[in-house]
Amino acid sequence: MRARLARALVLGLTLLAGCARSEAQPLEPLRAAELANRSTFAPVVRRVAPAVVSITSRKVTLTRDPFFDDPFFQFFFGPGGLGRPRPRVETSLGSGVILRPDGLVVTNYHVIEGAEEIEVVLADRRSFRARVLGSDRGSDLAFLKIDVGSERLPTIPLGDSDAIEVGDVVLAIGNPFGIGQTVTLGIVSAKSRTHPALEKDVSFIQTDAAINPGNSGGALVTADGRLIGINTAIFTRSGGSIGIGFAVPANLVAARLAALESGRRDLARPWLGVELQAVDSDIARDLGLDRPQGVLVRRVVGGSPAARAGLRAGDVILSVDGVTVDDPSTLAYRVSLKPIGERVRLVVWRDGQERVLALTLEAAERSPRNVTRLDGRHPLDGLTVGELTPGLAEELDLTGVDRGVVVLGVDPGRFAARLGFRRGDLLESVNGQLVSSVAELQAAVRRGARGRWQIGVRRGAERFVLSVG
Repeated sequence: MRARLARALVLGLTLLAGCARSEAQPLEPLRAAELANRSTFAPVVRRVAPAVVSITSRKVTLTRDPFFDDPFFQFFFGPGGLGRPRPRVETSLGSGVILRPDGLVVTNYHVIEGAEEIEVVLADRRSFRARVLGSDRGSDLAFLKIDVGSERLPTIPLGDSDAIEVGDVVLAIGNPFGIGQTVTLGIVSAKSRTHPALEKDVSFIQTDAAINPGNSGGALVTADGRLIGINTAIFTRSGGSIGIGFAVPANLVAARLAALESGRRDLARPWLGVELQAVDSDIARDLGLDRPQGVLVRRVVGGSPAARAGLRAGDVILSVDGVTVDDPSTLAYRVSLKPIGERVRLVVWRDGQERVLALTLEAAERSPRNVTRLDGRHPLDGLTVGELTPGLAEELDLTGVDRGVVVLGVDPGRFAARLGFRRGDLLESVNGQLVSSVAELQAAVRRGARGRWQIGVRRGAERFVLSVG
């Protein structure tokens, strides 16, 4: 009976192929054995599912009854005067993948961000406390370690995410909504996908395999059981899956893992020191390109790796080590696959012709300089500030800023906190005087104002002047 059914299916496929009215070669019929092999993915799931774990992270936050935020209480008692914040434990659920038999697990950074306690639950329901070995917010990846003694845990081998093609069958495995391990089936819908709400250093794999809250950090595997992505986000209007999911490519996981195993806990990413934008039809025509392609260099930071390599504003970067790039995120992704210290080959379009430049990758300085706490009878009382560095500017999304004074911390209950200052605010001026260093800011504050204070602030892409007095 099965043999007759297989022959019928083969005949049906052959007839469908013969009906095509094109000059293309007819599709070769699938053999009965191949059809049987494609009827189930159970063997693949049995092999890889034990290496997918559930992750619970917990952190303590302070909350206050919104009743005490009424303007009446704020007027008489000030912020925090009544209804002191109470500690509350917040719990986040996610998934992870075992990469090493000794208990090294990869997950999304946002699954464990700020966590004070992390629990990893294996497929066999055993649970372990985990510690963070290293993380990278820019690629939304974090690596955890659980202590399993001499036991060897099951793993999923890393695949080559550059080798997959749109239309390839993939399986998504994770713990959606905390209901337990779940497997969904789909295809690769697109490659090199970007989205304004997603991380900027990742060129995502898009899939229609159902991914829901709790799947973050779980596995996206090929039909032969190789890990080609870490499920990280969905596009949704309802909160659930609508068939548009995104995964961090496995090649980026491999690059971050190599950095971790080389001894770097912060997993620093290469920094170019350029401001970029995609090339549209108008830009392509103005620059003499036959079609929109590459990434336009809008600005080059002085003294940066890009400046030392000879990049200029107006150049169009066409490829990185032979791989074409067509948007800033894809360029950042290609560069982030390389280790710090490696030289990459850039093909750029300049003055109507292609040129080749060699750029040595360096890590951006992330620690702020001249960190200082501001105290006194002035609107900035209670702020901790420091001077901006390239890596910190990138972390805070301060596009196009090379230097300045940034807010690093705000003491609750102090004057600055009541004015609404936040971490990441860039202090641009005080009473009309521009400030670009902590020393200039302190001098401006000492001069002060007898009446009103005017403080220029940049918050992300927004600029405003805060008037006090």
